[in-house]
Amino acid sequence: MTENSWQPTAPIEALRHRARLLADIRRFFAGRGVLEVEVPLLSRRATSDPHIESVTALCGGEPAYLATSPEFGLKRLLAAGMGDCYSLGRAFREGEAGGRHNPEFTMLEWYRVGWDDRQLMGEVGELLGRLLGTERVRTLSYRELFLQQLQLDPHTVSDAELRDCAGREVELSFTPASRDECLDLLMSHRLEPAMGEGITLVYDFPVGQAALARVVEDDTGTAVARRFEAYAGGMELANGYWELTDPEEQLRRFQADHRYRAAHKRHVYPFEERLVEALRAGMPECAGVALGVDRVLMLAGGYSRIEEVIAFPTGRA
Repeated sequence: MTENSWQPTAPIEALRHRARLLADIRRFFAGRGVLEVEVPLLSRRATSDPHIESVTALCGGEPAYLATSPEFGLKRLLAAGMGDCYSLGRAFREGEAGGRHNPEFTMLEWYRVGWDDRQLMGEVGELLGRLLGTERVRTLSYRELFLQQLQLDPHTVSDAELRDCAGREVELSFTPASRDECLDLLMSHRLEPAMGEGITLVYDFPVGQAALARVVEDDTGTAVARRFEAYAGGMELANGYWELTDPEEQLRRFQADHRYRAAHKRHVYPFEERLVEALRAGMPECAGVALGVDRVLMLAGGYSRIEEVIAFPTGRA
């Protein structure tokens, strides 16, 4: 322990800025009739996402898990008839640390009943424009982004061509294991940093990256995942979906995630079967999005590292 380890890593003005930003978010939703709700941070169920690890705790001597997002609780409330709602609070992810990551962070997640992803993209652009002080918002499809920057169609390019492109465009010390890993590497290392000023909303992702979004055909007849991501300042800020409401498809995806985790020797957590039951009871058609508040604050205040906007990051907690 060092002499000054008791002190916050963030300047006091950054913490004041955080308070103003949180108040702005709440005013934004209050003006639109979207209700703030609370959901549990500690649960007997965990994420099944193959690329996210849960923080494990003990509760009554049994394993429990800190929420990686408020998604499952919010969807159960939607199925119960809550209507438009949001959660603004802490989320936790094991092993995520670095200049843009802290294992404990602030997440905003909200759902709009009766909306699709296109409508929600508009609201995300409005909120981010307000918080970041910009009117520069552009939207383009995942296909358009790859065609503009790399001259390839991510939906139809062959696996061999895609691997060659990843090898040329990204400095790699390993061979990507899958098509989706190649696409992720190209997006994060090559395309995100080149998106320019303002806010960029990218939509219609490859089916292999559907996560919890529904899959439909676009106007070219290509199956796409109806999800979108928001970027600014070379960072991903938000991830949204036209939400899956089919309980059997949801169950299949949970099971597929478990098979992937087992095959790759990752911990297999108990999945949220109560979400499947909520979908069976009739969760309404809706769109939802999760937004990283700390990253938005970094951009709004001109900070370069996440510890500059969090009072006590995990290393000092």
